[in-house]
Amino acid sequence: MTSVRTTRLLPQAYRPLFAHAGFKRLLPALAASDLGDGMSVVAVAWLAIEIAPPGRSGLLLGAALAAYSLPGALGALLFGRWLRRLPPARLLAADSRIRAVLLGCVPLAWAAGVLHPVLYVALLAGSSVLHAWGNAGRYALVAQMLPREQRLAANALLSSSVSASIVIGPALAGFLAMVVSPAWLIGLDALSFAVLAALVVRVRAADGKAETETEGAPQAGADRPSAGLRLLRKQPELLGVLALTWFFNFLYGPAEVALPLHVTDDLHAGAGLLGLYWALFGAGAVLGGLAAGALRRFPLWPVTLGIVAGWGIALVPFGLGAPAPVTLACFTLGGLVYGPFTALSYTLFQERTPAAWLTTVLAARSAALLTAGPVGTALGGPLIALMGPRRVLAASGIATIALAAVGAAVRIRSARRSASRPGRSNGSGPCGAAARP
Repeated sequence: MTSVRTTRLLPQAYRPLFAHAGFKRLLPALAASDLGDGMSVVAVAWLAIEIAPPGRSGLLLGAALAAYSLPGALGALLFGRWLRRLPPARLLAADSRIRAVLLGCVPLAWAAGVLHPVLYVALLAGSSVLHAWGNAGRYALVAQMLPREQRLAANALLSSSVSASIVIGPALAGFLAMVVSPAWLIGLDALSFAVLAALVVRVRAADGKAETETEGAPQAGADRPSAGLRLLRKQPELLGVLALTWFFNFLYGPAEVALPLHVTDDLHAGAGLLGLYWALFGAGAVLGGLAAGALRRFPLWPVTLGIVAGWGIALVPFGLGAPAPVTLACFTLGGLVYGPFTALSYTLFQERTPAAWLTTVLAARSAALLTAGPVGTALGGPLIALMGPRRVLAASGIATIALAAVGAAVRIRSARRSASRPGRSNGSGPCGAAARP
């Protein structure tokens, strides 16, 4: 009776999800692993500084942060031959086990006094090598477990969990690091993945889904590492979503670099104000992500392009010299607008990708997007030296608005071409008939 009453308190879009026993059991474990990763954002960097040789802290810090994320792109390409045939639950479990074991070795090696910088970077790199496949398995498993009309709401919960971890995780890590070493915080992250690995197996067994459901018939070249990228080239709509997301993340990179310098150089403020910017952005992203579940009745392509334009508009006031309270409000609104983007993007992929290819395509998506942020961030430094942080923020916003305009023009042109071809309909939305208003 209590469970029923709790479910009735939820928004209508989310109630069916919590009636699904497998998803209801899986969601807390996914949220815990997200929180662990949010804590590790601080802990990985902090531990690198602690164990770095004198004068080498910057070098080890950069290597550790890169090792914690970038090998996932390499793993997505190298292991496709073997991994694309595995069901989503096995992919998620395999990634979780590897992260649990290798991240768990970090506090053990630190406690034993043998955590050499090279060993540290190697453990971090090994822990992330299957992470693109694990992330693909997470969203492919949702597509397998739930009917089409529930996927957007489920994706919204998953993306909101990630956004919440960005807000809560670093703050919690900063508090706990006053009591324990950051090595033990990485150990907590490892523990969260161990729990997730165990629970995924139980959920798979409880649901009784046939694992062949996502495998389908073998297709020519499907075991090659580039299979997902080749399929994307044959699916213009999916390729368009990926290109839009890549450039969106790329244009976000310079803004991420410029904001701290805007706070210090333009506003002459300290770390407290910078933390407030990101905390408000994260809070807005969580609320916006949860609101994505209610967007099912709208055409998802126009909404997605509107999100891109809205984030760009939120950055423009920085270049106009607006005072801090105004830009804080804009950044909060930007987070609110950005929140649904990840859920909508994954929903478009889930709806348009054949089940047999879903994990492969999502892994290729993750691998491609892993390059967008670092490239944009690397570009941010030279741009700031040339233009200053305030103008870079505004330029990032204007370029993002232009990206939305280009995306809309391409989408309209594609729709007109489809309408002009015999036997084609221009009425279906990007997620099928359910996406139409």
